[in-house]
Amino acid sequence: MRRLHMKQERRVWILIAAIMSFSIIALPQSDVQEFTLVLNGQSGKIFVYRINGQAFVDVEALARIGNGSATIEGHQLTVMLPANSPPTPASGPPEGMTKEFMTAALKDLATIKDWHTTIAQALQRGVPGDGSRLAPFHDRAVEGLRLATVEASSHSDQDALRLLTNHFNQVDRWKRKLVDARKSMSTANYSITPDALENDSEYQAIASCSQFLSAMLAGGKYQDNSSCH
Repeated sequence: MRRLHMKQERRVWILIAAIMSFSIIALPQSDVQEFTLVLNGQSGKIFVYRINGQAFVDVEALARIGNGSATIEGHQLTVMLPANSPPTPASGPPEGMTKEFMTAALKDLATIKDWHTTIAQALQRGVPGDGSRLAPFHDRAVEGLRLATVEASSHSDQDALRLLTNHFNQVDRWKRKLVDARKSMSTANYSITPDALENDSEYQAIASCSQFLSAMLAGGKYQDNSSCH
């Protein structure tokens, strides 16, 4: 297990089976899902990541919701959660998207685009495979989404992150659907029919959401779009 340094990592991720009264039951097949966490009477949004069947959360985000802190010294992780701590007044987050989040989100969006474009090209060539060759794209997209989550600090960042997460899940669902279709050999329809992708509503939603997010993230102003839901 690699040694973590606070100067190198802004967030620490740990596996949780059960912590205090918060438990995760029957996560869906998607790798990322947002939960409302209530801790010490304080509530906030937190993302749960599922990697190889295990659930991970951001310890610093968890501590922040409870008005606490998380520190590392050597191999010791210390989480302080004050009991009956009143809400701490704080100035609101900056308006608009932050530069750090925009950079991380655009990088992850490019990775997700490579992922679904590779799937589409394989389908058109009639060689969709069993999904195993797509695993590196999936894993890089998960890591990119984690880094974007780390950088999300403003309200606009959080709103845009939800759309980016939705987009990731769109592609993941589509990939799993095609892998299942391969087992029944129905993916041959994509290579036989030239306009099959144009008639695939899921693929068209993915392409539209990708294009929308690219423009929105580059502009730095949050907007919503139905293709990303």
